[in-house]
Amino acid sequence: MIRAEHIVKSFDGRVVLDDISVEFETGKTNLIIGRSGSGKTVLLKCLVGLHEVDSGRVWYDRTDFTSLGFHERKAIRKDIGMIFQGGALLDSSTVEENVRLPLDLFTDQSAAQKRERVNFCLQRVRLSDANGLYPAELSGGMTKRVAIARAIVLNPKYLFCDEPNSGLDPRTSVVIDNLIHEITEEYNITTIINTHDMNSVMEIGQKIVYIHEGRKWWEGTKEDILHADNRELNDFVFASAMAKRAKSAAE
Repeated sequence: MIRAEHIVKSFDGRVVLDDISVEFETGKTNLIIGRSGSGKTVLLKCLVGLHEVDSGRVWYDRTDFTSLGFHERKAIRKDIGMIFQGGALLDSSTVEENVRLPLDLFTDQSAAQKRERVNFCLQRVRLSDANGLYPAELSGGMTKRVAIARAIVLNPKYLFCDEPNSGLDPRTSVVIDNLIHEITEEYNITTIINTHDMNSVMEIGQKIVYIHEGRKWWEGTKEDILHADNRELNDFVFASAMAKRAKSAAE
């Protein structure tokens, strides 16, 4: 479980997050949605500690993350997996080296142990024969799957995903969504996904938080969202669906 309590964050005097409180549940895919500039990416970065909050608390289970110093946070960060928007793979490293990186940084495992764990994770994301490939040789979907393998290599308790479907075609997006959902349930991870993709919302949105102009405007399930009496949310859903339809038509 990850819980935000009354989070406030400003930049240059402008309030970007205004008194946000929300609990993200373990073993479920928790989605943060909202328009560009709404504050959803800032919220994700505050939760993971990339931004310090002005006020409020972020709890990881029973630990007050915001009260910890840099070195104290390292223990929790070992339990965190991150999937960045572009994949963030190291171009000069092979797939195996990219996936192994967290093991090199945070464990003292032997080379054989690391290789076994890397192979297991690559097999889990259906990339068993990709060890020796370089990022330039991968498709967009393969890049995201390598990023997922790297994110789970330390067997994390918490998984953060920033626009995991960005730049992917609709079919590949469904594959990535389903893979994240499967891994979340299989390993009982607290997964938080920042997205504007309504297909993702309707496919895997077990808990959805809608951010509007820096405030938590609505929360519920994918079933609830279809019947929500919330004008701003309904406008967002409609606009997102129309944008997705236009993109599909252009492709």
